[in-house]
Amino acid sequence: MKKKKVRRQNRRQKKRQKNLRHLITLAVFLFALIGLSSIVVNVVGVVFLDRNTSEVQEPDTSKEDFISELVPVAQSLRQEFGVLPSIILGQAILESDWGRSELAAKYHNLFGVKNHEEGKGVILKTKEFENNQWIEIDGNFKVYDSWADSMRDHSLLFVNGVSWDPTLYHGVLSAPDYREASLALERAGYATDPDYASKIISVIETYQLSAYD
Repeated sequence: MKKKKVRRQNRRQKKRQKNLRHLITLAVFLFALIGLSSIVVNVVGVVFLDRNTSEVQEPDTSKEDFISELVPVAQSLRQEFGVLPSIILGQAILESDWGRSELAAKYHNLFGVKNHEEGKGVILKTKEFENNQWIEIDGNFKVYDSWADSMRDHSLLFVNGVSWDPTLYHGVLSAPDYREASLALERAGYATDPDYASKIISVIETYQLSAYD
């Protein structure tokens, strides 16, 4: 009787051990499955994140590309109207933030040229220097079909001036170099910024734009 009892106990113990091994195997399988699922989710998430990022990311035009695109137009405008290419390029860079401002990127206005025709133009926020301080106002700006059109109109502004003074910018045209032309721009009141001339000169010298004159 005692031997039979021992054998029954051994069989029960072996059965428990077998069941325990099955449970351990199942647990390992479940943990492995959960880990694999997590990896798959993470990988898929990264793929979709990268894809979505690439879809919304706009191409970043380099400064060199920006200058290279404008140089041929600027040089042709000098031949036609006498405006120094360095002045055209320097103002375009300063006024449009390398073509990245909303006015330049969306409405092709590189120089912040204002609109004076009723029913035309676009209203955008802009900053002006008045009473020794910068203020934000709504400005009415011209809209162009291309940067080339904007550049041509900018040169024509120097040639034709404004309705109240056709010779307002003739000092820019007659200037012997970019420094004098920048000072002429400031004296004519092209911008309200009291440091406008020095900023234009700094841009021209930093990027050696006078080489295109």
